[in-house]
Amino acid sequence: MDFLTTRDGTRIAYKDWGPKDAQVIAFHHGWPLSADDWDNQMLFFVNQGYRVIAHDRRGHGRSSQTATGNEMDTYAADVIELAAALDLRNAVHIGHSTGGGEVARYVARSEPGRVAKAVLIGAVPPVMVKSESNPGGLPLDVFDGFRAALAANRAQFYRDVPEGPFYGFNREGAKVSPGVIDNWWRQGMIGGAKAQYDCIKAFSETDFTEDLKAIAVPVLVMHGTDDQIVPIADSAMLSHPLLQRGTLKTYEGLPHGMCTTHPEIINPDLLAFVRA
Repeated sequence: MDFLTTRDGTRIAYKDWGPKDAQVIAFHHGWPLSADDWDNQMLFFVNQGYRVIAHDRRGHGRSSQTATGNEMDTYAADVIELAAALDLRNAVHIGHSTGGGEVARYVARSEPGRVAKAVLIGAVPPVMVKSESNPGGLPLDVFDGFRAALAANRAQFYRDVPEGPFYGFNREGAKVSPGVIDNWWRQGMIGGAKAQYDCIKAFSETDFTEDLKAIAVPVLVMHGTDDQIVPIADSAMLSHPLLQRGTLKTYEGLPHGMCTTHPEIINPDLLAFVRA
């Protein structure tokens, strides 16, 4: 891992593989994971000749366990600093879940020439929590429950999520992978509890509507129809119409963590979009 120290003193861990002069693919992970969640996609793309980059969001993975700044504006500001430090230009930014929100906010605020395309996979935009303006969202009680479970027994909570809805392992006939569950738990537990607790508010209550409208580059929206974490009806189906140059691709029966459970489907579609 390499490290960038941001203006506020936070150390951001990141991976940077492949030729420095190659097309850049930058990956943004979901909550409460790390850059390691993208290992399959990073190996796939580096073997195709791309330069691949993935960072651990502040408070997650091997980055500083921050007590403050655990919200979307600061997450995007960290990416702005990373892109400047590495001089990333015409990059394709791919975000999953919370990382999709980070991508939306970053791309909307990025310097001209930094971003060529973006991909939102099982992503949280436009906004997850239920309100008068978002009647199809999830009730705040759901996210209060996440916070309570994390505070009470984070280690057990971080078993329950991957064993159940995240990968669809709670569905009848699912092919359960103990290794995938263990890897989710490992990534979650090396991050900071305070930062991950705060991030629940960030991914559930942040409204990305104006970010989506402001994005001028092509955006691919990918979502599984059996996503139990970020229901498709209140995310991809609402995000796509807000984008100036959006393409929607849905995956029948696939779960939230479909990049891990079905890389043989997801990776070729990502490659086709990058090459288009």
